[in-house]
Amino acid sequence: MPRVRLATLPTPLEAGPALANGPRLWVKRDDLTGLGMGGNKARKLEFLCGRALADGATCLVTVGAGQSNHCRMTAAAGAVLGLETHLVLAGDRPAVLEGNQLLSDRFGAHLHFTGAGPAEWGSLEIAREALTDELTAQGLVATSIPIGGSTAVGSVGYIVAFDEIMSQCRDAGFVPRAIVFTSSSGGTHAGLVAGRAAWIATHPGEMVPDIVAIGVAKGVVAGFPSVAELARDALSVVGLTGTVDDDEVEVDGRWLGPDYAIPTAESRAARGWAAHNGAWVVDDVYTAKGMAGLLGNIEQGRWGTDDDVVFVHTGGQPEVFVRHES
Repeated sequence: MPRVRLATLPTPLEAGPALANGPRLWVKRDDLTGLGMGGNKARKLEFLCGRALADGATCLVTVGAGQSNHCRMTAAAGAVLGLETHLVLAGDRPAVLEGNQLLSDRFGAHLHFTGAGPAEWGSLEIAREALTDELTAQGLVATSIPIGGSTAVGSVGYIVAFDEIMSQCRDAGFVPRAIVFTSSSGGTHAGLVAGRAAWIATHPGEMVPDIVAIGVAKGVVAGFPSVAELARDALSVVGLTGTVDDDEVEVDGRWLGPDYAIPTAESRAARGWAAHNGAWVVDDVYTAKGMAGLLGNIEQGRWGTDDDVVFVHTGGQPEVFVRHES
């Protein structure tokens, strides 16, 4: 597939602290992918931007919440590749840009604030499509990327990541019982599910980890988008064999809280636990909810002392420097 190198790979796999009566914890540091302060979206953007350049794109358009990590990293990719970048963002333009917005502006992206709420994904996607049409009418060749870069092409980045994780675990002398991570738009999730299916097809009889997503958006918790369908499409895009059944997709939605992009008491506690136990910096509203789900499942006894569990740190550090009212 067309691909451009944007990420610093492989990212480290770090051993976590000893957990009383719990599994051995490992943290996959995808916050250290390098591009524009790092995060999981760099893996997706390698393939999304590879396809964009192959299609002759002159600009990138994407969409997200006001403090979207995906938008910030798309802006960084645009800067690296020399592509004009437009970001459709939830909320109103603040008096002072902070966090991901500050970095996106610094990378040279055009910020288009819609006034929509961070969870109003339908309105945001309509605005993305309208802006794409406007830019196309101006003569630009626009590649338009949905929320989170969660397409079949984008998900290929985490098919590759699954192989990377399994290879690192093998080198460390174990096979993980589970891979745990945060899921919202479903692209990272679909890639890992697809990667697992392809691994099973090519490594018959070997133990494979469960793929456990901690849902932080109402859509993915309710089954939209269909992660299984997206995973099957991702396998098809790269011509890999593997079977993905709908009932193989697990989303633990107990840690969502009121809605997307709203911190919870559990996410704040998990943020503190991560900082104190591994000096891992996680944001309040996304990765911290994934960490809260991981710790909650451990506390409830899902995994035993003989198990190894990998948590994928998907990034989000710039959002740490943004104050939340809730």
